[in-house]
Amino acid sequence: MRPPPDPLKCIETAGFADYSLLDSGVGRKLERFGKIIVDRPEPQALWSPHLAKAKWDQVHAVFSSENDEDKGGWRLHKSVPESWPIKMCSVTMLCRLSGFRHIGLFPEQLPLWEWMLGRLAERGDESPRVLNLFAYTGAASLLAAAAGAHVTHVDASKKAIAWAKENQSASKLESASVRWILDDAQKFTAREVRRGKSYDLILVDPPKFGRGPNGEVWDLFKSLPLLMKDCAKLLAPTRAALLLTVYAIRASSLAFDQLLREVLVNRGGIRESGELAIREREGARAIPTSLFTRWACHDSTHS
Repeated sequence: MRPPPDPLKCIETAGFADYSLLDSGVGRKLERFGKIIVDRPEPQALWSPHLAKAKWDQVHAVFSSENDEDKGGWRLHKSVPESWPIKMCSVTMLCRLSGFRHIGLFPEQLPLWEWMLGRLAERGDESPRVLNLFAYTGAASLLAAAAGAHVTHVDASKKAIAWAKENQSASKLESASVRWILDDAQKFTAREVRRGKSYDLILVDPPKFGRGPNGEVWDLFKSLPLLMKDCAKLLAPTRAALLLTVYAIRASSLAFDQLLREVLVNRGGIRESGELAIREREGARAIPTSLFTRWACHDSTHS
């Protein structure tokens, strides 16, 4: 008989000093980023809010869209600066109200970033090589660079890379080793394979759909398998790690777990898969936000 699959797990964060999930319900979530409070769509919040409507009405900004897609607009109830800083671990991230309901930071990723830092710390005085694909505004890149890694940050959006560089300056990490690459993740990774490159840690955080800087089409369910095969080829032969997160929450973490097992079939190590979630400030409920699967090639793990 085949052994049963490893159980899927849920990794939660309760936020940090500059971020809190204040309440959620009826398809919305109420969050504090620094001193700014926002009301954003959250289809997973099927329950009723705990806080009174008067508390929700005290927000700085409300995001709305005509459907379940990210694109829409913000309605301001109070003055909001063009950007404002929040401190997270060793970095400072500049938040702003984007046209796609995002603020520039995904706080639920914090436990995975802490796991990443644990992997890097195990290498002692070495300077690990980190590849961050679909790297957006650079939180993971900057955390890794602050920990002494040589980071290759790849994103298809010139605007996102410019934002990430602003975060680098805000974090006073101008001298850190970050290589900024404006490119299609799939094309860049394939070239790195041909060049015989290797990385000690690879981060993959793809969208469901997207386009590269030259119009390349990204479709998660069609494009991810090939990309992950190339990522497997780029992993260093010893003490490597790989982290995949996916925001297609209607998909299954089991599917991505099995994809990772396939591309790493000849390597041992520890694999974990499941969901990320953010717990409300009062602790009663947690919102599932994304799926993850992670792998490391020796016997210790970091939760």
